[in-house]
Amino acid sequence: MPKQEGQKSKLLTLLRILEQKTDEEHLLNVPQLVQLLEQQGILAERKSIYSDIDTLRSLGFDIQLQRGRGGGYWLASRTFELSELKLLVDAVQASKVISARTSRKLIHKLEALCSDYEGSQLQRQVYVDGRPKSDSHTLLYSIDALHSAINAGRMVSFRYKKDGTRTVSPWRLAWDGGCYYLIAYQDEKEPAGIRNYRVDRMSAVTVLDEARRGKAEFRQFDLPAYLRKHFNMFGGTEYRVTLRCSADLESAMRDRFGKAPVFVPEADGTHFHFDVPVCVSPQFYGWVCGFGGKVEVTAPAEVRQEMRQTAEKLAALHA
Repeated sequence: MPKQEGQKSKLLTLLRILEQKTDEEHLLNVPQLVQLLEQQGILAERKSIYSDIDTLRSLGFDIQLQRGRGGGYWLASRTFELSELKLLVDAVQASKVISARTSRKLIHKLEALCSDYEGSQLQRQVYVDGRPKSDSHTLLYSIDALHSAINAGRMVSFRYKKDGTRTVSPWRLAWDGGCYYLIAYQDEKEPAGIRNYRVDRMSAVTVLDEARRGKAEFRQFDLPAYLRKHFNMFGGTEYRVTLRCSADLESAMRDRFGKAPVFVPEADGTHFHFDVPVCVSPQFYGWVCGFGGKVEVTAPAEVRQEMRQTAEKLAALHA
């Protein structure tokens, strides 16, 4: 057969057809493949399809054949399984810091990683306890710029909320409570030290030529420990706090503080207590109150006193 227009792109077009139009439930036989190629301006003989499929297999593509009535070819293996793509879509939908517009764009790209039929299953809506999604359209660009600065060891500047421009030394990015945070060293204002910033509240992130600072402060920095002692990433004076909890909260405390704290059971078996470092803030007191009296701050005295005052204020507001 003489060469026809589009023969050079036939192999790639055939692969795209198999990617988009086939899965385990949707097969295409050779005549159907010939027809779909012709719809895209590529003439093909039936015999050449067999050769092309063998070539794609030799390149590592898992193309399977089901023989018999209703049989045909399909692309059996992909980079992501459908269940994995559903998980990724759920994560994108559930994230309150990814804008609705960016969510739609990301999900559309994820759809391209499976067949058209499976892609329809990715249009899922995940309930996220009523929280609105961020309206930040620049989040992905900010994260990319911050990663570049961290990898290059450079400082960054950015506008933060309505507080003007900040210039800091970026060291880590963290995900906590559904939000991205930059963990950085700041010495622009006193006191200098490690601070965190919500990435979705940044704009105009710029990587500077100046080398970042704070190496000594981050030499033994423990990110998991930092996240555990900051409640909702709010800062505050750090204390060694003793918490007394009812016995049924052991799993909840492990989820929050990890394996490091030593839980000391009390004699009657109804409670246990342990010590942890906490950056005490109103968010910490709110977390304690959220357990409805099952968690008690027993030390130090000043934190216990402020906890009592916070509880009294809450009680007065709802009296």
